[in-house]
Amino acid sequence: MKFKVADTFNEQSIRDIFKTLQLPKKELHTLNMSKSITVNDKPANLQTIVHTGDEIVIPDEEAKSQYLPSYRYAQIAYEDDFLAIVYKPKGVKTHPNDLKESNTLMNHVIYTLNLPYVEPIHRLDQETVGLLIVAKHPMIKKILDRMLENNDIHRIYKAQVKSLLPIKPQTIDLPIGKDKFHPNKRRVSPTGQRAVTHILSSQMIKEGVCEVMLKLDTGRTHQIRVHLAEIGYPVLGDPLYSDSKLRQLQLESYQIEFTHPITQQPISVTIDDIEQ
Repeated sequence: MKFKVADTFNEQSIRDIFKTLQLPKKELHTLNMSKSITVNDKPANLQTIVHTGDEIVIPDEEAKSQYLPSYRYAQIAYEDDFLAIVYKPKGVKTHPNDLKESNTLMNHVIYTLNLPYVEPIHRLDQETVGLLIVAKHPMIKKILDRMLENNDIHRIYKAQVKSLLPIKPQTIDLPIGKDKFHPNKRRVSPTGQRAVTHILSSQMIKEGVCEVMLKLDTGRTHQIRVHLAEIGYPVLGDPLYSDSKLRQLQLESYQIEFTHPITQQPISVTIDDIEQ
């Protein structure tokens, strides 16, 4: 992996840079033992002090994703040397459950990007459309995983729900667990995992239909759908958590915002940025 030192990391050691990015200790140890790190084409190690614009080369891990290429193109909303933000269509799974599957988003992405390694940072329900981050390098995946865990990656969703009035901004902090009576469903449960959803704003888009903007702090399965149903506003077109008979789930991963871990530049992408 090759990258240039951002202003934020000027006059820091390579070790301090990766500690700031919360690279796991195991990977730091591996880098510490490496004899292949270079700065501006000269041998270096984790103790080397670097400056803005210096070019660091870190030895690549021998990692390969197992997704079969689908020979179908994925829509790319943003891409650089380290990561991409891709669009997941309705009805397409994020990744295969069986290595023989070849018609999921990740099968399309690995074909489109033509790389040996591409892995998702988060997941979307099969019927949810929208933006999803993928890492193009194992080290970047570990850094982005930690950023997601620390809520340094902001995911904004849009949902349409049945309501006569706008829904006030609020935080839904209710644990979610498996529904023992329905294997495909989740439910609010005191023994479940903590799940936090923020309703940021809402507006009426037509009589009886309210569009809600939401932000996730956690990423539990069906989290938005379960939380909105629990407070009395199930997502329209949701056959699992409402009385809808149609699979026309009105939920999308609309916007992703974060500070790029390597370039330290702000990244903000919405569905509107995708060429239709």
